[in-house]
Amino acid sequence: MSHYFDQTVWVLGAGQLGAMLQHAAVPLGINVKPVDIDAAQTPTLGHADVVTAEREQWPETQVTKVLSEHNNFTNKDFFATIADRYKQKSLLDKLELATAPWQLVETETSAAQLHENLGDKVLLKRRTGGYDGRGQYWLKAEDAIQVPAGWHQESIAEQAIDFDEEVSLIGVRDKSGNCFFYPLTLNLHQDGILTASVSPLIRLEQYQPAAEQMLTKLMEAVDYVGVMAMECFRVGGKLLINEIAPRVHNSGHWTQAGSNISQFESHIRCVAGLPMIQPSVRNNNFMINLIGCDLDARWLAVEGSELYWYQKEVRPGRKVGHINFSKVAQPDIKVALEQIEGLLPERYQNTISWLRQQLLD
Repeated sequence: MSHYFDQTVWVLGAGQLGAMLQHAAVPLGINVKPVDIDAAQTPTLGHADVVTAEREQWPETQVTKVLSEHNNFTNKDFFATIADRYKQKSLLDKLELATAPWQLVETETSAAQLHENLGDKVLLKRRTGGYDGRGQYWLKAEDAIQVPAGWHQESIAEQAIDFDEEVSLIGVRDKSGNCFFYPLTLNLHQDGILTASVSPLIRLEQYQPAAEQMLTKLMEAVDYVGVMAMECFRVGGKLLINEIAPRVHNSGHWTQAGSNISQFESHIRCVAGLPMIQPSVRNNNFMINLIGCDLDARWLAVEGSELYWYQKEVRPGRKVGHINFSKVAQPDIKVALEQIEGLLPERYQNTISWLRQQLLD
């Protein structure tokens, strides 16, 4: 008798997200196989198998060709839309979902035109690729800088938003169209890279209904199945969508410690057609991204720490792991932050100060 359901979930991509999907699927009896897109040997898929992805876009290789052409590639048509920021923004406009004012950078578009339409500070974003602060270029009227070569037709321009803070919503939609949500997450970005997340926060509860309504509208419009992340700017009492990720997301990693069903398990349940329920969130949760840090065994001795190490080569600016904490009381949070602060590079002092401000003040 099989130890698994008669179905394999293949993950296009074999990075840390694929590994965490695989880890979350083991207790469910689901066989999940992340696949390196450059693997020398192509996988053999069964007719009833399912394909999902840990990334928005991918080059054409023998592996990606086999996986993307399978009849059960979940959300296949949506990836092409979401991976192109021009198409993504156009869809949000069509659905009347609030986002930063923007326009396509066309062949004849000048910096002067962009400033006239979008303001003195304009952010260029590559239509495809670019994450963690990459693939972006600032145009400031005071600097009199022109649109750089190679960015016409290949980028969009956004108005700089003077936001109060950055939040994200992790949503889940099953094959029957039922939607489920985790609490809004407050995020800290440094140098364009997510450094820390906190959830739940009582003061963010007032924005939860509007955020759920926005993400529900998008997921239903594209008949989405699985986990989708919506990153937003909060400007006063309004949310503006910054980016959409059609997959499990870094800002939802805290759910591994802070919920009975993590975002990874939620995604597997939905794409595999297993029953899904509303996740229960417990305690005060925060996540610290490990960026360009060497592995340190002392992290394991920090009270309540849950380390996830990605087993990747350590390079400056590269996410190589994260640590989750799920704490009941402020004294416990204080102790954990004191202990971890001395074990992280000096550049994390601002991160720890931010966490103290959100969790203890």
